[in-house]
This record gives sequence, structure tokens and C-alpha cells, in this order.
Amino acid sequence: MAPKSLMTESVRLSPAEEAGRRARDEILTAIRSKKNFKLEAGAGAGKTYSLVEALKFLINDRGQRLLRMNQRIACITFTNVAKDEIEARTNNSKAVYCDTIHGFCWTAISEFQSYLRIHVPELVRWSSGDWADRLKDAGEIGNRRIEYLLGRRNIIDGSISLHHDDILPLTIKLFGYEKFQNLFRSRYPVILIDEYQDTDADWMAAIHKHFLSLDGSPLFGFFGDHWQKIYGSGCGIVTHRLITEVDKKANFRSVPIIVGCLNRMRPELPQSVADPNAVGEVRIFLTNKWRGERRRGSHYQDDLPDDEANTALELVKERLERDGWDFSPDLTKILMLTHRALGHQQGYSSLPTIFSDNSSFAKMEHAHIEYFVRQLEPACRAFQKKHYGQMFSALKVQRQHLFKTIDKKSWSDTMRRLIDIRGAGTVGDVIRHLDESKILGLSGAVEKLEQLLKNFDIDSDEEMPRSVKELQRLHAVKYQEIIHLAKYLDGHSPFETKHGVKGAQFENVLVVVGRGWNRYNFGRMLENARPSVSLCDRDRPAFESNRNLFYVVCSRPKRRLALIFTQRLSEDALETVHRWFEVELEELY
Repeated sequence: MAPKSLMTESVRLSPAEEAGRRARDEILTAIRSKKNFKLEAGAGAGKTYSLVEALKFLINDRGQRLLRMNQRIACITFTNVAKDEIEARTNNSKAVYCDTIHGFCWTAISEFQSYLRIHVPELVRWSSGDWADRLKDAGEIGNRRIEYLLGRRNIIDGSISLHHDDILPLTIKLFGYEKFQNLFRSRYPVILIDEYQDTDADWMAAIHKHFLSLDGSPLFGFFGDHWQKIYGSGCGIVTHRLITEVDKKANFRSVPIIVGCLNRMRPELPQSVADPNAVGEVRIFLTNKWRGERRRGSHYQDDLPDDEANTALELVKERLERDGWDFSPDLTKILMLTHRALGHQQGYSSLPTIFSDNSSFAKMEHAHIEYFVRQLEPACRAFQKKHYGQMFSALKVQRQHLFKTIDKKSWSDTMRRLIDIRGAGTVGDVIRHLDESKILGLSGAVEKLEQLLKNFDIDSDEEMPRSVKELQRLHAVKYQEIIHLAKYLDGHSPFETKHGVKGAQFENVLVVVGRGWNRYNFGRMLENARPSVSLCDRDRPAFESNRNLFYVVCSRPKRRLALIFTQRLSEDALETVHRWFEVELEELY
């Protein structure tokens, strides 16, 4: 038997590992050369692993020196979940300050109280409307301390509390001050930004303007993938003459047949696989030969009727199960790029009928839906599990305020009553309970909409505004539908960064592609993805939004991928499907 050392040396790296090592070496070279860099890491490439590797190198290379100089490596994340993971994987090093962008920015600006007092009244929500009136009635800002505690706007005798939406605009304002720039540079000589493509576009533009091109600025490292930008507020691709671009051409997630599809979608970033011999499957199902009358209307044109779409989905599941697929939830996920059939199956069939733009609830662009899904429901689930720290975190409340037994009992009684109302009442019932509660407040955006509804005189001849009419209808919906929607978004949503499929992986994935959104038409995207099509600047953002979402869901599976198109695909769209997937297209009818 060969010596162990020789055996170790003879072990060959997989193609994905070799690609990962090349990317790591390029990153470390950039860091040693004090050059800004950007790691473009496609789906399954191991972006977070590369980020943690960079942090570990920086900690070992200069961590102690930075601490002696009262400096830290900043790592800006998109979610608290990512923050916790990165901190754990770097052993909670004191040389690293890891936080979400809002937490990081507030830490940076909080001591500049005089500047904050100047600029808070200039912010949109503080310069007009209800909050401007409240500020005027309170005697303006004066010498009040500016705070960021609950993430909700408030004015009390000695302080003014900011909303989450106030933090980044204020930071951008302070970036313009030389004094702030100097302190910012001295405290954070290295700044790594996770999920750079989802970072606020205005904030990123300010980084470009005030730091990237100037001497003595921090070393910036950007980690992400502009093809996985699926939100409107993100900056998307980041380019700059002083940013070294590093491509991580690896895929540690998927088998070769799936990676091959991704590479044909995105030939400029070809990925190498971890196991060239791994076996998998790709299946494509069409409904083009269905002879009934398809849906009409701009949002639903050429899609199957709801009942028929559900039938088609069941047919596909039966075929796949016969061929060995296991639809146990822990093995297979069904990702729905369609709406009404989805709402019917998932238990929130009323919601798509309420909003004129139904992406406003699916993407949580409506203030009430965002508040329910991102704050209230996680808090209720945490309370039921007796995870009280998580409950306060979801509600963005500082737990240390609860010193007295009576305060704890008040919280407990309020939450228990809320749990009961959620189970049997309407959205309006929940809102009234929250509004009447002295401890469970509503978000600022929700309060504003509720006030519009309260102030509208239904007996007048004035036409009810669309937003108010939608809210009135939402009040009548059983809150159980919100619970079902939150559960769906928590495990299946192709839209939600924090809890959805972006960043997740599953053994098998079935994607249902149809219509139902005014912003998404995947058939048109496939037509425009042909090499012969040249898009104008006006049409490119919509194309990229559709393409990115399609890429995200197709890149989730490890072993098996199947797609069913409930919308009719044109010959031009089918040309792209053939080119990307290179499998036989199966007609259901």
C-alpha cells in the first residue's frame, strides 16, 4: 500500500473543485494586491463558501492588527439568517462586524446626530403628509435624539424613531460629508458585500461615487450573481474600472444534465460539475395541443383555465411518479410560476381576485401582505413554539424593555388573543386587534393605508380610490388565507429572498410555468432569448426580470428537474426550449 502522503497527493480534485480553487486564488490575489473585486458565482457555485474563505484569510492575515487599530472587517449581508451563518462559520471573530445593510448603516451613522437632525426632515415620508404634520405639531426636531429601535416611525418628547426605509437614504446623505467618509474609511478598511445584486441601487451608486474611485478608500469585495436578481430595488450587475472580476465556474449542487441546461441558458458563465458521472433527469411537458378555449386578458392570455391547469399538474405528477419520482415534501418541491391555480391549491384563492396588480401580494409589494408575511406570521409561529427571542426579533422589538411581570403578561395575553383571532377571524379582525393593542403596533405603511380607509366617507359621492377599495376587500378575507400564503412563501416562493427558493436546493423540482402576472410572461421571454433577437433598452429590464426568475427556479434541483408549461408556447419560444434543455418535449394532450 502506498504511503498515506502519496495517496493524498494522488487524489484529484473534481472539475467543480478545480474551478472553485481558481476563483479562490484570484480573490486572494486581489486582496493581497489591495484591489476591489467581484465574485460572480452562478447558482450552486458555493458563493457563501467563497465569502467565508475570504473572511478567514483576512482574519488570519490581518485580524489582530485591525483590532489593535480599533478597525474591523465589515461583512454586509442581505438577511439575518445569512448573518448568523457567516458569524458561526468564522467562529464569531471579533475582527469581523457582520450585519444586515440596515444594521450596518445605522451603526455607521447613529453617532452623527447633528447631521441626522438636518436630513431627517428632508426624507420623503418626513417632508410631506401625516408625518410632516406630526413633526410640525411636535415643534420640529429640535434637540431630540434620533433613534432606530423598532423599525417604526414615532415622535416622543425626547426622541424620534426611524423606519427601516429611512436608514439607507440617510446613510447616502452622510456619505457626502468628508468627516463621515474619513471615519467610515478608518473604521472599515475592508468591506465585503454578500448578495451584491440585491443591494439597494441608490446606496450602491453612492458607494461608487464616494469611495470606489478615491485613494484611501476601503477594499470592497462583492459576492453575488446578477442573474439571481429578482427584485425591483436591487442594483443588479456591478461594474467599475477598479473592480477585478472573478468568475466562479463551478456547480456543486446539480447533476451534469441539469448543469448542461444552465450552461446553455448562460454560456458566458459555464459551470463545471462536482461529479461528471452523476445521473439525473430533465423533463419538459407542454399543453399546446389542448383543444379547449384558453384564458383571455393581458395577464392570462393563452393559459389553461384554472381547473384544467390543476388537471394538467396532476397528470404530470402521475407520469413522474410512475417513472420513479417521490413527491414527499422533503424530496420534491413544486415551484409555481403561475397564480390562480396556485392560490386554489394552496388555500388563498381570494387574494388573486382582490388586487388589480396581483404581483403586489405574491411579491409582498402590498404593505399589509409584507407586514403579515415578514413580521406578524413569523412572530406568531415563534410564540406558539415558545421561542420568544425569535418572536421579538420578527416584530423588531427590543426584548430588554420587558422588565416587569405585568409587561410580560400583557405581551402573552395579547399574543394569545391574536392567535385565536387568526384562526377564526378576518383580516379586518386582526387589524383591529393590532390597532387596539398598546404593544403590537402596525408598520408605518400599514397605518397609512388604514388611515385612508378610516377617513374615507362611504356616504359621499366621491369615488373610492383603488387602493382603499382593495384594502376594504382585503379586510373581509378570512385571515386563514394569509396564513396559507405565508406558509407558501416560506417554503416555495420564487420571489422571496429571505425564506424562498433563492439560495435553497432540493432533490427534485417540478416547475409549473403559466400566466397570471402583469410583469411576467415566460413565453415571451423564451421568444426573446433567441440569439437572433436584439432587445432595445426599454425591453431589456422586463426580459431580464423574467429570465432571472426562470433561471433561479431551474437551478434549484440536485438530481431531477421537470417543467410543465400551462400556457401555449409559440414556435419561437419552443426554439429556445429545445436549445436550452435538449430533451424530447412531451405533450400532455
